[in-house]
Amino acid sequence: MKWSEISIHTSQEAVEAVSNILHEAGASGVVIEDPEMLVREWDGTYGEVYELSPDDYPTEGVILKAYLPINSYLGESVEEIKQAVNNLILYDIPIGAGEISLAEVHEEEWATAWKKYYKPVQISDRITITPTWEEYLPKNPAELVIELDPGMAFGTGTHPTTVLCIQALEDYVKDGDRIIDVGCGSGVLSIASVLLGAESVMALDLDDIAIRSTNINTKLNKVSDKIKAKQNNLLEGITGQADLIVSNILAEIIVRFVDEAYQGLVNGGYFITSGIISQKEAEVKKALEKAGFEINEVRHLEDWVSIVAKKG
Repeated sequence: MKWSEISIHTSQEAVEAVSNILHEAGASGVVIEDPEMLVREWDGTYGEVYELSPDDYPTEGVILKAYLPINSYLGESVEEIKQAVNNLILYDIPIGAGEISLAEVHEEEWATAWKKYYKPVQISDRITITPTWEEYLPKNPAELVIELDPGMAFGTGTHPTTVLCIQALEDYVKDGDRIIDVGCGSGVLSIASVLLGAESVMALDLDDIAIRSTNINTKLNKVSDKIKAKQNNLLEGITGQADLIVSNILAEIIVRFVDEAYQGLVNGGYFITSGIISQKEAEVKKALEKAGFEINEVRHLEDWVSIVAKKG
């Protein structure tokens, strides 16, 4: 079978949104070529990435690649992707160069070529993320290792927004917590929550591919008994209260359900949000405070922000 590799040259701010567009178009995985990965500096020992070559990355902006089968609908799919990317401007998301190109790829090349981008990465004091095909042994007894299958998911959890969420989870999750993960994607935040002591996690996502990815990855990490993945629109129809809600979604979406998040938390519970570009920080903080939250902590990594809010 032949595949078409679609490459989108865009901005760092648009990575999450363009990834979602590609998944909605039928891509089962997205490769992110971000030159920042070559020079990223982390606190302590975080972020050691192996065997990366500058030749594989653009000099500026970010390139996202996905693979679509070559069939009679390919032209329509590409046009829909182009339109969706251009429409991001309407949501104040800069698209950078916005260039889209296609290349033909044979199945045997597609099956292995993208794996070179994914290596084990330590992203917090305790958590290291590794793709399933890499052999990795913890460096110390306290280290927690999450295995991911990026072929069915949304990367390997090393994007700054995910890193910010996991670092916040490491500080706020308590033993026995009940947690809701809104927009679970690959399930990495749900898995991290359980490894950090959560008793149960409800993992929600509107995308059925995300739910399948979460189920695969929770089984890989032997935590499926504590994580229930469910296709759902944000917190719509979810009853009961959690000790902590985490959501790594675009700022434009976060502000839509802050009231539901407030109602869905116990008193003293925390709402950890990420996926927020720095220009949207004030907007999200204002929405959280209007809903009744107290801003407990704000973290920054590159141009991204995470906010930890507390229900008083």
